[in-house]
This record gives sequence, C-alpha cells and structure tokens, in this order.
Amino acid sequence: MTAEQLISFARGAPSLDIIDVSGLSAAAGRAFASDPAGITAYGNSYGYAPLRKWIAEKHEVSADQVLVTNGSLQADAFLFDYLVKAGDHVVVEKPTYDRTLLSLRQSGAVVHQITMDPDGINIAELRDLLSSGVRPKLAHVIPNYQNPAGTTLSLAKRRDLLALAKEFGFVIFEDDPYVDIRFRGERLPSMLSMDDSGLVVHASSFTKTVCPGVRVGYLIGSKAIIDDIAKRATNLYISAGQVAQGIVYQFCVTGDIDRSIETVKSALAQRATALAESLRRRIPGATFTEPDGGYFLWVELPADVHVDKLAPAAAERGVAVVKGSDFLMEGGEHSLRLAFSAVGQDEIDEGVRRLADAVEAVRG
Repeated sequence: MTAEQLISFARGAPSLDIIDVSGLSAAAGRAFASDPAGITAYGNSYGYAPLRKWIAEKHEVSADQVLVTNGSLQADAFLFDYLVKAGDHVVVEKPTYDRTLLSLRQSGAVVHQITMDPDGINIAELRDLLSSGVRPKLAHVIPNYQNPAGTTLSLAKRRDLLALAKEFGFVIFEDDPYVDIRFRGERLPSMLSMDDSGLVVHASSFTKTVCPGVRVGYLIGSKAIIDDIAKRATNLYISAGQVAQGIVYQFCVTGDIDRSIETVKSALAQRATALAESLRRRIPGATFTEPDGGYFLWVELPADVHVDKLAPAAAERGVAVVKGSDFLMEGGEHSLRLAFSAVGQDEIDEGVRRLADAVEAVRG
C-alpha cells in the first residue's frame, strides 16, 4: 500500500471482498428465469409480493403490514413525512444518524436529543423531558449497534421505552438495519415483537447484509399506516425497483443471505477488534466502547484535539473520518465516528497510524 491510497473510516458500507457477488449473480439469474414478467414490470408501491411475504414471515407479522422501499433511508423519509409536520416535537438519540437530523430539521420539527448511555438512550432524561410537558410525535431509536455510537439498547430499556410510549402516546420508530451484524452477546427481541399497543413502526434494510447497491429496505407498521404511506409512494414513484427486490428475494429464499451474514459478521468482528487494539496502542488518550456488532466505533479524543482541525489534517495524510459534531445538534467537537466495515484488515493499523499522526499535528 502506498501513502497516496486513501484509507476511509468514513463510509458505513461493506468492502467488496465480503459481498457475495457470485451469489447475487446467481440470484439475479434465478429471478429473471422464475419471474420475468413480475420483476420487469412496474409492480405496486407495497413491494414485490414474494419478498414482502418473506419479510413478514421473518418478523412474524402479516404481509399487509410490510412496505418495501428503495433503501431504509427512504423508509425513514416516508415515515417522517407521514407523521411529522413543522412544529411537531421529535425525540432522537444523542448522538444520532446525521441524515436523520437533516431530514427532521428540513421538516421543521422541534428535535430533542436524549443522551446515549452504554446501554442505550437515557430513560430518566427522556422521562424528565416528557414530564416537562413535551409531547413528541415519535422517538427515533436505532436499538442495535447504533449509528454512530455503536451501542445497543438493553432489554430493560426496551421495556421502559415501550411503557413511556404507551403512557405519553408517541410512536417508537425502531430503525434497525444492523441487528443481524452481531459479534457477541445474545440477540435481543425487537420492540416491534414486544409491542402490544401498535406503537412501534420498524424499519430495516438489506444494505448491510447483502450489499448497498440493491437499495432495498422496508417498513413494518399497522396496516393503516402502511396503506397510507403506500399511497404516497405510488404518487412519488409508482413502485420501488422490482428487479432489485426480485434478486434480494431469490438471495433470501435460498438461504444465501444467512451465509452472507456470517461472512460479514466474521470479517467485521475481526476488524472491530483490530481497530480497538490499534487505537489503544497509537492514541492512548482516546476513549471508546468496543461495539458488540455493527459497523461503527465512536471515539472521544483528548480535549485539546478539535475535530474541525483533525478531519482535514487526517485527509492530508490519506485517512478519511467523520466528525462527531455531524451527529449532534451541539457538541461533538472532540469526537469521531470510525466505520470499520469498508477497511480491509491489513489497512486498519496503517489508517490509525495516520490518524495518530494527525492528532499529534493538531493538538492544542
């Protein structure tokens, strides 16, 4: 590797070496062979029927509760557009996904960020907000291996959050694209599966388990919500990409997705460990919680390292990072989100070495 080659900890995407290209190619062949009329047509805005059924069975819901979208980001956008109007209050995590903040701010929502603990959103802080009289339309939560913090919402907090939603009458938007990328620990039940009051809308995606290029995500909610959003989707684009959905369906129904998940999990577990070890060795003042799954590690740097200076200094040295301030309405000036998903095992230590060099260059 030459010094000129960029090492990017910026993008939450799997590297090509852990994408099952041959499996996807075979799935495409099966999709065109088995249902050429279905996947080459417009379809409807609910999604490709066989894939809807597969998703419904996976989540133990009925197919009429599922809407397939062009990636989970579009699922997010549909739900925000449906539920949130200018002036409405919304709760998000602190930090949270930068595009969530962007979307909600553009909608004119009043956004409240609630502190993240190592076991997820701070329930006491949220209850204090609700007790003050704030009545949010929804709470957006990324429960597993959160982007950007890498933390997981504990089972107790899932129960507490559901109880608060029931008491104060808000929707929980369970945004869950990373759930299958688990390195260790027990799989926790989704809030969707724990909900007995119809207060949870769930979103996920095949981006992290198949590949980003398919752009296939989905929403699960009550039939009434899904029907209303499907009407909006019809007016926007008639239907999401049927070819991509057909390929994903064939990839899933044959079990290829299970092998793909195992490949991704194994590789990313090794990369996460390597990244943590390298950070401890090369940037001893940095603090972080090593994630139990997912794509991201959140790093707090020493107080004399400002990320507005660090990010360009790192770029000059051939390493890309994302500033923590991008995920916060205020603060984050000494934080970074590092994505280890796209960085090969042999690049990680060199990337951290360059980052450490940039840290030393901008200290003070």
